[in-house]
Amino acid sequence: QVQLVESGGGLVQAGGSLRLSCAASGSIISINTMGWYRRTPGKQRELVARVSSGDRTTYADSVKGRFTISRDNRKNTVYLQMNSLKPEDTAVYYCNADGLRAYSGSYYYDQWGQGTQVTVSS
Repeated sequence: QVQLVESGGGLVQAGGSLRLSCAASGSIISINTMGWYRRTPGKQRELVARVSSGDRTTYADSVKGRFTISRDNRKNTVYLQMNSLKPEDTAVYYCNADGLRAYSGSYYYDQWGQGTQVTVSS
């Protein structure tokens, strides 16, 4: 069984910064894609950023130039550095990992963390 544990959310003023972390556990050999999504009340969950095993990154237009996604494959961890935060960035942020290969021989698709709240005050 694999688990994604997020940390780093909180309350910040507009223009401030936060760094989210998400560590995958469960005797994992490799992970294909890791990413961050967010959801606000009344809206569907949307992609914020994702990074492939080859470090190819994809960003939502709304966060380009402000957010940076990175990963540490030795730690099976993905990070999201969020700068110049805006009130509209307020959401629950979810970590996602797809294509996890475990030492047990199991292969996992589309795993999600529990979510971490990010609140940006104006």
